[in-house]
Amino acid sequence: MSEHWLIAGANRGIGLELVRQLIARGDRVTASVRNDEARAALAAKLAPQHAEVETLVFDSRDFEAVSKAARSAGAGFDVVFANAGAFGPSPQTVLNMDFGAALDLFSINTLGPLRVAEAFLPRLKGAANPRIALMSSELGSMANKNPGAAIYSATKAALNKLAQCLAEELSPQGVTVVALHPGWVKTDMGGPNAPLGVTESAAGLLATIDGLSLNDSGGFLNYRGETVPW
Repeated sequence: MSEHWLIAGANRGIGLELVRQLIARGDRVTASVRNDEARAALAAKLAPQHAEVETLVFDSRDFEAVSKAARSAGAGFDVVFANAGAFGPSPQTVLNMDFGAALDLFSINTLGPLRVAEAFLPRLKGAANPRIALMSSELGSMANKNPGAAIYSATKAALNKLAQCLAEELSPQGVTVVALHPGWVKTDMGGPNAPLGVTESAAGLLATIDGLSLNDSGGFLNYRGETVPW
């Protein structure tokens, strides 16, 4: 049975591939991009299927813009996938910290997904199996030590904690919430040496989200549906 998905952050990389695969399998898709230039670029990349995709424009750092977009969406959703994110400055060790850039990255990677989840939560009402997926990373695991990506890792660790808390709050409403690790993927962020292609990562993420139930809520899973250590 087809479902209606929101893919927030859809103009490139994993987000773009998620949209393509969802269209191909017959699901309804609403995609968000940050500005009108990105909207035009997305339409070009999806042509001729772009007419099948509703596009919303908002920057996840702007809660008013996110909320306005949520109210304007054409129908309710079954899945809200907050995919948008950034890696941040380089270098970014704790001894060479750009504090302004770090604060902005927390707004994008940690609070941005929460803004999307809060704004679109009312649009999940009525779904048979409402799910919220927040794109995290294994770098956010306390078991993973990578001082060269200190800010990025910290933003994802904080996002994982918010995912846990959101899951606890929404469980009584029947909404499943998970944090997801897509794997190390060949994208602009992952770089050319990554071992995983976007096609495999996106397919795994979709299969994992398809199989979610309330029993999984509050989990930290990878694209194969396996638990990632906190």
